[in-house]
Amino acid sequence: MFRIWNDSERFARYMIENTALSNHKPDVSTQHLPKSDAGDPKEFHRVPDHIKEILYLDSPDLIVEANGEPLFTVEISEEAGTGHNAFQRFPRIAASVEASVPALYIYPEATFITRKNSQDWDELNPLIFRALESAMQIHEVPALLYYYPSDFDGTSDPPGHRSSQNGLRYDDEINGQPDRDDAEMQSMFDVVDTFIERATGSTELDFIKNRAVRERRNWMQNQFADKEGPGKTWSPLTSVKTVPTEKVVDYLEEANPTCRPELLTRRDETVIYSANAKIRGDPYPGALAAIDYLKARIGESYRDRDRNLVFCWGEVSQTESGELDVTARNESGSSVEAFVEEANKVANVNRRLLLGKDYSELKDSEIPRYYMQVRHGTRFTQRKLVRCYAYFADAILFHDGALWREG
Repeated sequence: MFRIWNDSERFARYMIENTALSNHKPDVSTQHLPKSDAGDPKEFHRVPDHIKEILYLDSPDLIVEANGEPLFTVEISEEAGTGHNAFQRFPRIAASVEASVPALYIYPEATFITRKNSQDWDELNPLIFRALESAMQIHEVPALLYYYPSDFDGTSDPPGHRSSQNGLRYDDEINGQPDRDDAEMQSMFDVVDTFIERATGSTELDFIKNRAVRERRNWMQNQFADKEGPGKTWSPLTSVKTVPTEKVVDYLEEANPTCRPELLTRRDETVIYSANAKIRGDPYPGALAAIDYLKARIGESYRDRDRNLVFCWGEVSQTESGELDVTARNESGSSVEAFVEEANKVANVNRRLLLGKDYSELKDSEIPRYYMQVRHGTRFTQRKLVRCYAYFADAILFHDGALWREG
């Protein structure tokens, strides 16, 4: 009845032992979760399609499946959540709720960091609460955050002797897992139990209307307010500009006179998120996904926006005549050619892409994987950063070119 797809067998066991799943042990099985066709080409094609639908952007740490359907996902992190970092896993949460599957996020309120000349708690960027709330408003599916147990008490006092060096408190029974007796974990277990009850037919109430879910949602909004979220512009919104769409269209047409970015012209304003850095992945794909929900998205699909969402590799400014200009600190590392090179690795890396090969070239073991690629193309085969940028951005601007969608 229940199958626990996991990246860590310990975390799967932790979730089973501490929730109502323990009451159904004869009907609970665990299975390793391949992350993508790019990362695990020998196994990923065997993942059922209803699970693949949650993996098209990135892979969560845990997916609980009930009666052949995904029931909820869990993401867990021990990292310091300052700046952009709090959103690094956001595409996983977005993919889950877009598939109408509740998502739970375990993240430290603060992590104790020791640097060369100082040590202090690095606190979670509270904007994550606003992004999760926006996702819940749009999809009407729970996307709830729970604090990873820690010694943080709002002061600069160092961790106590019972916690780890980074101030986090771990479980006494299963190594490397959050302290199960912590109030935050107990609260999460209660919500998981409501999901299990729904799967076993004990309740028909929509998840988003459940009292425990509503109380947690209210708590998250209070956390955003208590941490002075409304009174400050938080990263990554500090790297965002909103401009008239006609300026973006002019920039595209100047470099590509025959382009007709019809999709972009349907919206009067465009949100531009800039990263003046060499082309890479984290934390930018997750920040871009969060900005979609914070600044552009008004409906369940990325097509449902009242503003365009554009990503820029470089710095966007306006010339004296009011035209957009893109400059880059690292021109070779943030060029359109560098991005295309990254995207083309799907074809250039040995046997990552099987499409284009003759049947006689395929190994017997590759035939099911080839057939998956026939059906889905490179949706699961591209690297995560390329998948996320292409999914969320209506256009990508470079100092020497641009990419854009027309439908």
